Amino acid sequence: MTGSSDSSTYSNAGSKMSEDAFIKRFGEVRCSAILRCRDTHMARVAMQAAMAGGFTICEFTFTIPGVLELISEFAKLPGLIVGAGTVLTREDAQRAVDHGASFLVSPVVDAEIIAEAKELGVAMMPGCATPTEMLKAHRAGASLQKLFPAPGTGPLWVAQTIAPMPFLRIVPTSGVTLENAVAYLKAGSFAVGFVSSLFDSQDLEAGRFEAITKRAANMIAAVKNA
Repeated sequence: MTGSSDSSTYSNAGSKMSEDAFIKRFGEVRCSAILRCRDTHMARVAMQAAMAGGFTICEFTFTIPGVLELISEFAKLPGLIVGAGTVLTREDAQRAVDHGASFLVSPVVDAEIIAEAKELGVAMMPGCATPTEMLKAHRAGASLQKLFPAPGTGPLWVAQTIAPMPFLRIVPTSGVTLENAVAYLKAGSFAVGFVSSLFDSQDLEAGRFEAITKRAANMIAAVKNA
């Protein structure tokens, strides 16, 4: 099952995407689906549901059982770009890319992981909670900066940080919803990532995957109209 959003424009055939190519594509699509759950099968069906709603960039976190199997499986699907999240070691980075990940995401700024991503030739998005961390990540070679955790001021934080440092590519994830995604993008965010607002835990547990597909379609439509 593949997403309905421009899937014909890119086919990865199971191989990783270069850093520059990923950044270009992410800047066009401007959103990703980020999944963290407790079960391999649940993760598989939930991400398929998000793809059915139009997502073409997805992230499986290392906290999911069988995550490397999922990355490998989904990286082979045409029209889909797959990344690995919660990358905390060089070994995590290597294994994820070996299995087809085209980008890596971490909840923290770690210069060693950023350097490893460079060596592996993929984009790295470390988690940053302050402007200082954003600049540190940028200077270490991270082409994207994940805003994590979510600041209380939301889109205003992005606008205030981008103003003196317009070279940053800020990607909010935690706390991004259908209701505030457009505000984040209009504030200057490079893209946004949908996590629990897309993959509602109660829907996952109840197997209501059609609800995920419906939310996904609404999120894709909102981002396109931003």
